[in-house]
Amino acid sequence: MPGQAIIKINTISVCGTDLHAYEGTQPYFDYPRILGHELSGELMEFDDAPGFEKGEPVTFIPYFNCGKCIACRAGKPNCCINLKVCGVHIDGGMVEYLSVPSYSLIHGAGLNSLELSMVEPFAIGAHGIRRGGIKKGEYVLVIGAGPIGLGAMEFARIAGGKVIAMDLNTYRLSFCRKQLKIDHIVNAGETDIIKQLLEITGGDMPTVVIDATGNQKAINNGLNYLAHGGTYILIGLQKEDLVFSHPEFHKRESTLLGSRNATRKDFEHVIASMKNGSISPIPFITNRVKFDEVKDQFGSWLNASNNIIKTAVYMV
Repeated sequence: MPGQAIIKINTISVCGTDLHAYEGTQPYFDYPRILGHELSGELMEFDDAPGFEKGEPVTFIPYFNCGKCIACRAGKPNCCINLKVCGVHIDGGMVEYLSVPSYSLIHGAGLNSLELSMVEPFAIGAHGIRRGGIKKGEYVLVIGAGPIGLGAMEFARIAGGKVIAMDLNTYRLSFCRKQLKIDHIVNAGETDIIKQLLEITGGDMPTVVIDATGNQKAINNGLNYLAHGGTYILIGLQKEDLVFSHPEFHKRESTLLGSRNATRKDFEHVIASMKNGSISPIPFITNRVKFDEVKDQFGSWLNASNNIIKTAVYMV
C-alpha cells in the first residue's frame, strides 16, 4: 500500500492505556479494539521510507497525524486535530503483523527488541519534561510512580532536576528509591505532605509538579504542592473535569501545561539516552509473558498487589 510499512511484531510492552481500556476507564476509546502501541519488530515491507532496509529492527511513533491541521503545521503532530493513536482510536499491535505509515518508522539504532518496545513510554515522560523546560537544580515533584511517572522521573533527572517521587503504592516508592536512586520519597497517603515538601525544598515547594496518575482527585489536588511562579504539567489523563481553586492558581501565577503523547525529537532523545547509558529499561520490566498467555493473565495486571511495573509480551 502506498506510504505504508509492514512490521512483524516481536515485543509488546503493556501500557497503562491498555489496562485502562481493559477496565473501561480510558478516554477517547471505542470498542471492540485490538490493543498495543509500545512495540518493536522487524521491518518486512515498506513504501516511501528512504534510509530503511528490509529486515532491520524498528519501532514506530504510534500517533498517526494528518500533517495538515493547525497543530501539524505548527510542528505539534502529537496533538493533531485528526490524530489516530494506534491501539486507541484504531486497532493496535497485539498482532503478528502490523501496517503503519512509513513516516512513523524509527530505526532500531542497535537496541534490542525489549529496549525498542520501551522507547514510546519513555518518550511520553521525556516530552512532559521538555514541555516543562526543567532547569538544573530545581525541584520536580512527580505524582504517580507508574511506568509513565517513573520515566518522567528519569528524564527530569537527566535534565538536572532534583526529583521528588510521590505515590500511594509502597512497592513503587521502594522501586523509586532502590532502582532509580531517588532521594526524596513522599507517600501520598500521609497527612503532612506539604510539611514534607517544605522541608525537602528548603521552604520553597517544588517549582515543577507533574501529574502522572490519571486520577481525578490527585490531579485536582496537585496544584497545592506547587511553588509560587511554578509550572503544573498534566501527563496523566482522566475522563472528568479539572477543578481547582482559582485563587490558589492565581496567587502563584501558575503555568498549567498539558502534555500529550510525544514527538520524534522525544523518541530520538530516549534512544540516545538508552545508548549512552543514561537510562535502562531493564529494571522496569517486572513481568514477562508469551503472547498466548496474555488472555488468561491480562486481568491480573490491574491488581496492584502483584507489584508489576511493566509487562513485556513476547511474540516469538
